[in-house]
Amino acid sequence: MAVKSNRLFFVDAMRAWAILMMLQGHFIDGLLDPVFRDSSNTAYSIWLYFRGITAPVFFTVSGFIFTYLLIRVPENGVENPRVKKGIRRGLQLLAIGYLLRLNLGGLLKGQIYNAFYLVDVLHCIGLSILGLVGLYVLTAKKKKFVFPTALVVVTLVLFLFERVYKDWSFAFLPDFLANYFTKSNGSVFTIIPWFGYTTIGAFISVLFTRFKNYRYLYPAAISIALVTGYLLIYQSSAAFAILYDWTGFEFLKLILSNNYLFIRLGNVFVVFAVFMILRQLMTNKTVLKIGASTLSIYVIHFIILYGSFTGLGLYGFFNHSLSPEIVIPGALAFMVACTFLALQYNKYEAYIKVQVGLGIVFVKGQLIEAKELSAPMAKEILIKARLVLRRVLRTVRS
Repeated sequence: MAVKSNRLFFVDAMRAWAILMMLQGHFIDGLLDPVFRDSSNTAYSIWLYFRGITAPVFFTVSGFIFTYLLIRVPENGVENPRVKKGIRRGLQLLAIGYLLRLNLGGLLKGQIYNAFYLVDVLHCIGLSILGLVGLYVLTAKKKKFVFPTALVVVTLVLFLFERVYKDWSFAFLPDFLANYFTKSNGSVFTIIPWFGYTTIGAFISVLFTRFKNYRYLYPAAISIALVTGYLLIYQSSAAFAILYDWTGFEFLKLILSNNYLFIRLGNVFVVFAVFMILRQLMTNKTVLKIGASTLSIYVIHFIILYGSFTGLGLYGFFNHSLSPEIVIPGALAFMVACTFLALQYNKYEAYIKVQVGLGIVFVKGQLIEAKELSAPMAKEILIKARLVLRRVLRTVRS
């Protein structure tokens, strides 16, 4: 942590790394020909493993950053200005998530396709932020340990019982709500268990905030992160096996069939440790700008790759059809293009918003002017229509 700033540069760098990993991951996964998806290939298996780390890191960092900003202000509870900002941010992400799945062609036909109701990363992060706000407000008047304890409990419940609720259909809910809890309809992410990564990120941020003045903060944090990461990656499955033998709880046995949530959480702690170790190198302005532009990058990548609004995206043209010789440099170019466009947008964001606002005002003015000009004409047409109608009715009566 810098002396003159409360900003944690290594977290911004982690977010930048995660969004870039997401860009290349989505590009390669969507366009690489299945013929080349060989798990026995060392390069592919390494890529696949790191791709699996991306989403947990992104959710954890999102929870960390939001909570760090939320709890560092002196106000508490609903008086905290970050509460309202968090609610607005969460609703904004939900709205953008749905907008990106709109198809203008379908709208012109008067149709909304089923893909519009599917849930993706933005929906889950938006809802997670609202969830964090809710937990914060509910525990604001309690003792200081209640909020972080609640965060850890939520993570443990969601992760421990994931194999139990994973197969639930949630058929009692309308599809657009059920999509937040089940992938059976095609949702890419669901709020459970992914909210668990957001809450553990929030918990880590609480620890950083409370021990921010501790002299050995980073040596202690790095050591704890590495040990926790090692235990979760290499020892958690054995620990659950022992617990199952002792207790006989069936949900512990189910975890052993696929202990990916805790293993990925271990990966997240290792990534935290690596970035904390390299924190002195994480102050590059471009890296920090990328970390602060993740929403813009995500929106731009979604439009280019998946064809939001128009349906004309790279995925539609090259779906699972490219060789590694094409897809690898293509992924690099895709990362550069999306990042460049996002940084350019953010550079001129204020100007763009002003111009859009002026455009809306101009259109409104034109509509009002058109209404005022057309009012006399419409009145005259209405009078003539009445006269014609009266003559017709007189003729019919005669």
